[in-house]
Amino acid sequence: MKAVIWHNPACGTSRNVLAALREAGHEVEVVEYLKTPPDRKKLEQVLALMGKNVHDILRKRGTPFEELGLGEASDEQIFAAIAKHPILIERPIVILGKRAALCRPAEVIQGLIAGA
Repeated sequence: MKAVIWHNPACGTSRNVLAALREAGHEVEVVEYLKTPPDRKKLEQVLALMGKNVHDILRKRGTPFEELGLGEASDEQIFAAIAKHPILIERPIVILGKRAALCRPAEVIQGLIAGA
């Protein structure tokens, strides 16, 4: 089964999840989301697969989260901030079949693989 990973090659967790997908025999489409960020429609589709909202995938550390005042922001404000600063998306996110998960910690990938 083909997997898609929203990947940051500078992130150890993201590299570990990518390796786990390949070791499990999955063909993997690697999307370096900082270079080619998902648009709002794609984000909403993946969030629906995850059963999460946009607040659940916000990365705070190493991002402009605080300076943008996103702690109490609306969904609209967060989607707009992510469009300008894709680093705000927590990583890695993996889409496998009709399921998706934020694989942080990296061990989360095992449950996604087992359900594939």
